[in-house]
Amino acid sequence: MNYKAQAAPYYRVSSGVHFLSLLTMVLSVLLLTVSTTHAQENNKKEMKMEKALFAGGCFWCMEPPFDNQEGVSTTIVGYTGGKKEKANYQDIGTGESGHREAIEVSYDPKVVPYAQLITIFWENIDPYDGSGQFVDRGTQYTTAIYYSNDGQRVAAEASKRALEEKSGKKVATAIVPAEKFYAAEDYHQDFYLKNEAHYKRYKKGSGR
Repeated sequence: MNYKAQAAPYYRVSSGVHFLSLLTMVLSVLLLTVSTTHAQENNKKEMKMEKALFAGGCFWCMEPPFDNQEGVSTTIVGYTGGKKEKANYQDIGTGESGHREAIEVSYDPKVVPYAQLITIFWENIDPYDGSGQFVDRGTQYTTAIYYSNDGQRVAAEASKRALEEKSGKKVATAIVPAEKFYAAEDYHQDFYLKNEAHYKRYKKGSGR
């Protein structure tokens, strides 16, 4: 009887310690989850993405170079610079709507500066051709840099001057204010991934 009377309090103390340990562990997990969530939200707020808009001829061929650049989050191909309120592949194909095939690049300027995006643009076009790009002819395939602020305009103009001075040739690429951008049809997005064989045949035949 004396043994049982002494053992009962010990059991209750042990259970209490175990419960407190379990409660502490649960609270720690909850605090860690809350802290992680707040950190992720703060990171999203700190990471301010900017957009760049380029017309470089066939937009299928302009996506891979930018998609492979660190700091670029997304690319969307589409149409810009036209006279009509809406644009689609059939309309711009005639060359009468005034739209150019273009690519909208969302990027983190802390990782990749706008000037680097311009360099990628120059490396993937023929900047001296004012009538189209490679095998694709017509105004819809002419090149342009569409700037959305003074910083982009200054960088684009400086880069163009440097290219002309280095080559001794006049660059045909226009530098103009950004206009409304219309995303192209879904089958055009990431075409080089969705239709790899077709894309490779086209690129090889285009002269790029």
